[in-house]
Amino acid sequence: MGGILEGEVEVTGNIEIDDLANVKASVAGGDVSVNGHLTGPVVARKRLIVGRSGSVIGDVRVARLAIADGASFSGKVSMGTGAVEAAPRPVQAPEPEVVPMPAPAPEPAPPAAIEKPAPIVAPPPVVVAQTDGKAKAMPPKAMPPKPTPPKPAPAKPTQSKVVPQKGKPKRR
Repeated sequence: MGGILEGEVEVTGNIEIDDLANVKASVAGGDVSVNGHLTGPVVARKRLIVGRSGSVIGDVRVARLAIADGASFSGKVSMGTGAVEAAPRPVQAPEPEVVPMPAPAPEPAPPAAIEKPAPIVAPPPVVVAQTDGKAKAMPPKAMPPKPTPPKPAPAKPTQSKVVPQKGKPKRR
């Protein structure tokens, strides 16, 4: 195998994973040789060989195991003929039954809208003043704004006298 592979691989023959391959799958075969990267469980009925550039991450069940110097392995190992025979075979999940959905129940009709009486709006009260025996309706008086006193002008600065410096003048 070469390239990128994800899923499940189960063959009756041998499997070889090339140097540049990146496999994320469960692998089962007779002789399994890994020179690329393999992530997932491995079942090798004869033997598993992880080459110098190979990397295996996952649990393995093998009859025999060979890991070359420089190879990488991370996982549990079950070794021997009994381990391979006890290896769980992937079981295909039964297809789910199709159960028809019942028709949705009709929604109940919303209750009839109850009309609320319109709110009563009362006119604002009228101020009545009594003068010379007759009642008159008077609008409220508008208050004129209070006058603010003007701010005094800032005082003029007085002239200061220039005081000569003592000593030698500084050179720049």
